[in-house]
Amino acid sequence: MKILITGANGFVGKNLRVTLEAAGHEVFAQTRETDEETFETYCRDASFIYHLAGVNRPKEEREFFEGNVGLTRHLLDVLTQVGNPAAIVYASSVQAELDNPYGQSKRQAEQLLLEEVTRTGRQVMIYRLPNLFGKWSRPDYNSVVATFCDRVAKEEPIEIHDPNRTVTLAYIDDVIETFVHVLEHPVVGYQMVETHEPVTLERLANLLLSFRDSRKSLAVPALDDRLTKQLYSTYLSYLPVDAFGYDLLKHEDARGSFTEFLRTPDRGQVSVNVAKPGITKGNHWHHTKNEKFLVVSGEANIHFRKVGEDIVHSYYVTGEMMRVIDIPVGYTHSIENVGTVDLVTVMWVNEAFDPNRPDTYIMEVQDETAQSDDHRRDETRDHSSVGRPS
Repeated sequence: MKILITGANGFVGKNLRVTLEAAGHEVFAQTRETDEETFETYCRDASFIYHLAGVNRPKEEREFFEGNVGLTRHLLDVLTQVGNPAAIVYASSVQAELDNPYGQSKRQAEQLLLEEVTRTGRQVMIYRLPNLFGKWSRPDYNSVVATFCDRVAKEEPIEIHDPNRTVTLAYIDDVIETFVHVLEHPVVGYQMVETHEPVTLERLANLLLSFRDSRKSLAVPALDDRLTKQLYSTYLSYLPVDAFGYDLLKHEDARGSFTEFLRTPDRGQVSVNVAKPGITKGNHWHHTKNEKFLVVSGEANIHFRKVGEDIVHSYYVTGEMMRVIDIPVGYTHSIENVGTVDLVTVMWVNEAFDPNRPDTYIMEVQDETAQSDDHRRDETRDHSSVGRPS
């Protein structure tokens, strides 16, 4: 489709534009730099229109009405002039319910569009949008979320005059999904976008501060909460370009190193383990804690022995295999570098390490009983072929 977007350089406009273009539509992007002749061409050729242009922070009050009412009237006049009955989606504001200049101007623009429906039968969809947040929103202009994200990402203080004040938020991707849906399923009149439950400014600020601090705590937010998930994605988009990277604490000794990568409140933690050639690490077992080992570089034998038994079971794995080995509870286990280069293993454990409840008990896998019994050594060699490529 050929689609006209007014205000195409704005927060909503940019997100909508790239989404429509990615879907293969041809977008006519009207901005402040678009001349009148080009605008008339857009109005003549467009098969669908998103009217997003408007004024919300002018220097003078009259600009509210010039921008919001005047632009809407001009759009309808040009469409009538070129004889284009295309449907229109209008981005209004929840402030249209309020008796302030901005709200009044938005309400008057809505009225012009509703009169157009009555007069011509044109399909018009009006969305009274709440506070929006997401990537590409301008700090100190579009939304409180953008301003807070910008301050936190730059490690600047946040000013909150009323911590208990609540805001109702809608995520930009949810809004864009709704707008794109009506391309194929147009409706008429006032419509809704998905919103979150009202959130206090204090909670909003605390969430964003926790995202910043997660680089030190390595704690990934609870992403099963949609608001937290969307806020985290939004926050990362405000990081200064020279601050994308951060260093981890590497625990290093003569055997290799161990580095925690991330931890979650309910999905455990991920670490990277490096073992030098000939080194064996582990030799412990857990009651409840379970792990997954993924060797990404080098060669290893991962050894298991059930607590209370003598038979040792071994798996041979390499970085080329990309094979995950589960570490069940009740088995003492170790990982041995049997190659000639450093062994690099990604390790996941189902619960983040708690020094007060480590659930880790030292026990050799290949103890004196196992190694002094020739039959047991044969069993070990037999089992060491488990997982080897043929």
